[in-house]
Amino acid sequence: MKEHKENLLEEKQKELFFSGAFYAKKGDELLKGSCGFSNRSEKILNELDTRFSIASGCKIFTAIAICILVEEGKLSFDSKLKDCVDVQFPYFHEDITIHHLLTHTSGVPDYFNEEVIDDFESLWKSYPMYNIRSPKDFLPLFQNEKMQAAIGSSFQYNNSGYILLGLIVENVAECSFTEFVEKRIFRKAGMERSGYFEMDRLPEQTALGYIEEPDGTWKTNVYSLPAKGGPDGGAYVTAEDIVNFWQALMDHRLLSEEMTKMLLEPREIVNEEQNIYYGYSGYMLLNDDQKVVKYIQMGYDPGANFRAVYYPVEKATIVVCSNKSDGAYELLKEIESII
Repeated sequence: MKEHKENLLEEKQKELFFSGAFYAKKGDELLKGSCGFSNRSEKILNELDTRFSIASGCKIFTAIAICILVEEGKLSFDSKLKDCVDVQFPYFHEDITIHHLLTHTSGVPDYFNEEVIDDFESLWKSYPMYNIRSPKDFLPLFQNEKMQAAIGSSFQYNNSGYILLGLIVENVAECSFTEFVEKRIFRKAGMERSGYFEMDRLPEQTALGYIEEPDGTWKTNVYSLPAKGGPDGGAYVTAEDIVNFWQALMDHRLLSEEMTKMLLEPREIVNEEQNIYYGYSGYMLLNDDQKVVKYIQMGYDPGANFRAVYYPVEKATIVVCSNKSDGAYELLKEIESII
């Protein structure tokens, strides 16, 4: 039976021209594998322990960082942005809270509003990506812009909100955002190979991201993304590390049981027809009884594609990391259908 499933996945990877790695765990059952190149020029293959960028898939780490500080009594979800950072935002509503930022209901101007901009690379024409290596480096992209929606309005995905959360973490914890997450989340979760790496200083066994050109050739995404990821996206992980992360989260090794419930609670409707909600942890699918069927992590960047799901009833985790701009969702759906 396992061999049959592996054959199906091998066929799907060929069909997708998949490049990346996957890891699925349900009880004692494991499905894992890798395909494609982490470095196309040198013909270096992707492996199970290759590290991949997961784009916005790491927003949940930012949310957990905030929850840690709330548990320590240094913040509350009702704390106001203006009281948490020593930065001036001349056009922002003064009542924006951490809750608004976590749930994408703050209305702050998104530096990458996907409803207006469809090419992430275009952001860096006037503001070079190599200058962006910490949360404060993003501020010139939105600090002096007007609100794009009313505070407390309906869910509208917002990267700037998570940059602001990262600034709050740095101000309250008195250390860099990435240092806080790596020490307080990654190491505690057993994510030994994960980190926020600079694209011009990548460690060994880290996949380069690839973008396909119209003529069928490939280029890396080194000029397409910020030099270093941060609160809104860009950490590097292995597929197995994400399985370890969900295990640690659900075992309450990162947060107390009460705070974990708050993190995972459905809060904002994203798609009423499909019953997709958003909580502090990210997206989730609910059933007709409004119980969570699965928690969803996803990330899309030029040359990076990531999907992970955790099923709380079955205690099953599926993770797919791709170092191309596509493929993760399709392979994950195939794994869901057979595991």
